[in-house]
Amino acid sequence: MSTSSFSATQAIGRYSRVRQVASDYVELTKPKVQTLLLFTTVATMEIAGNPNVSRILLACAGGYLSAGGAGAVNHWYDRDIDGRMARTASRPIPAGRVSPRAALIYGLSLAAASFVLMSLTLNLLAATLALGGFVGYVGIYTVWLKRRTWHNIVIGGAAGAIPPLVGWAATRGSLSWTAVYLFAIVFYWTPPHFWALSLLMKEDYARVGVPMLPVVRGERVTRQQILLYALLLYAITQLPFCAGAFGVVYLAASVPLGLGFVALAALLLRRQDRRSALRLYLYSLAYLALLFGFMVVDVKL
Repeated sequence: MSTSSFSATQAIGRYSRVRQVASDYVELTKPKVQTLLLFTTVATMEIAGNPNVSRILLACAGGYLSAGGAGAVNHWYDRDIDGRMARTASRPIPAGRVSPRAALIYGLSLAAASFVLMSLTLNLLAATLALGGFVGYVGIYTVWLKRRTWHNIVIGGAAGAIPPLVGWAATRGSLSWTAVYLFAIVFYWTPPHFWALSLLMKEDYARVGVPMLPVVRGERVTRQQILLYALLLYAITQLPFCAGAFGVVYLAASVPLGLGFVALAALLLRRQDRRSALRLYLYSLAYLALLFGFMVVDVKL
């Protein structure tokens, strides 16, 4: 092999290693989960006012850093069980590509960077709320509740409902009842969304002793709870209209979207198969995006 060919091979190898490291550190931030969180943040900002592009980008950057930091610390804390579940065994830490210490430092650094960025460029309230989401996900959900009770996702889910509050605070510098309604919508959406997924991952959770609802109470109870929360979610989504925050465009969208959610939850209770669980899980993702999208359309018309 010539010297030039050997150098080219080395360069390609270095590029591949750098690309893998970068990919692993991005994966630690759970980017797929972040997409919907950031969408609710941006939608809420548009509902709250008319923020300029730079403010939206700063809020998204701060939100991503905070939630990404929480994701990285979650990877660090759950590395023991991640390595024993098929869905998570290839994650950077259990696969040995990132050290636990590096992941922990990375996650804490991202959270600190988020607070500094948002407090200096947006406002202290938005920065504090984002930090509260980080503490809630790491401290309350991951460390305290996840391995202790099936209520983990109900209580801990509040951390995932923080983005609308952050978006509202980033736009107006304060909170309002409309912001609280949006928080409540995401809060009540989280359990049926996650429990549908947990039905598909039941064996993995049982293997590592994580007390998710299907593991400790059974699939029948889980499906009943999903239907109950779908009904509660439908009721909660009508509050903003009743309070005058949104108009007929929102009502015309929220009613069929909510009834569709309830119908799929009822179908899941009746059929009790994996296909129905997957259908509800995928619908829940589209549901939240569409609901917040129609909120924006309603206030902009």
